[in-house]
Amino acid sequence: MAKSGNHSTTTETWLASLAAAERALHPVVLPLPMPAADELQVLTELAEVRQSTAAAIASGQRLVSIFTPDLEPAVYDHPPVIEVIKRFVLSHSFAKVRVLLRDHTRHTGSGSRFMSMARRLSSYLELRILVPQFHHLTASYCIADDRAIVYRMRSDQWDGIAAANSPPVARQYLQEFDLAWQASNDLQHRRVARM
Repeated sequence: MAKSGNHSTTTETWLASLAAAERALHPVVLPLPMPAADELQVLTELAEVRQSTAAAIASGQRLVSIFTPDLEPAVYDHPPVIEVIKRFVLSHSFAKVRVLLRDHTRHTGSGSRFMSMARRLSSYLELRILVPQFHHLTASYCIADDRAIVYRMRSDQWDGIAAANSPPVARQYLQEFDLAWQASNDLQHRRVARM
């Protein structure tokens, strides 16, 4: 995490920009301040999870790994998130999105925007069904490369963390993802991508 001095400087800069905006003749719309490169941002609501997920994916250069119970349509079927995934895979050479699903029967039907995109871009998006030995994992997360992460300990809640550049945290969960990904490599568990 960022040192308190860096946080104070960031806060002071942000407060100064707010004061300048109040003095402006025309209203100014200020974006939420982005956390420092290695600072964790606390998430508590769906809008924050969507925004952080889109930002993490957009920061990726080669690999996005998504661990989700059921493609969480509130997050991954949201048009801005779908759009950033499309841009990621189409604008980076050799880009890949890997998705591990615990329950592929709930939100992977014909109405799923994510699944429609996965069918069209099957060279870039690979989906696997999680093998039962990993069903005890209740988290949901999205990792871009091995740096950016959006992590929620419970997939049925919006509370979580996001970090734009936190390799130690991202690598910890990427290692867990890779183990489950390799274990879910047989044809039976890869069939969801062809649905």
